[in-house]
Amino acid sequence: MPGHAADFSGEVLVSVTVLTLDDFRSTPGAYRAGYLLSREWPRLPGAVGQWLWAEPLRRRLGSVSVWRDHDGLRGFVGLPAHVAIMRKYRDLGTTRATTWRTADLDARAIWREADRWLKDEA
Repeated sequence: MPGHAADFSGEVLVSVTVLTLDDFRSTPGAYRAGYLLSREWPRLPGAVGQWLWAEPLRRRLGSVSVWRDHDGLRGFVGLPAHVAIMRKYRDLGTTRATTWRTADLDARAIWREADRWLKDEA
């Protein structure tokens, strides 16, 4: 999903998040909340691109997002809607996140690195 800064070129910040829920009952609601929040994505300052992902049978979901810089990511994390989602779901599972910088905006390269990190957690 392209963001407000989709045409940006140069070094970017990649953020990968994963929420592993403790039970299946919370999974549909968490996924729906993330999807609804993603509708804000095209308007977020500093947002380059984003992918949402889910592994429902493993109760895992998350995102891979690309930002111009830390300020864009911090702005998203501080959005009232994001804060509300985190408050609702943080005690219903385990959340992990990582970031790295790259000048390579190749989606496959970003996903390879994200997948490596996600498999380390599995």
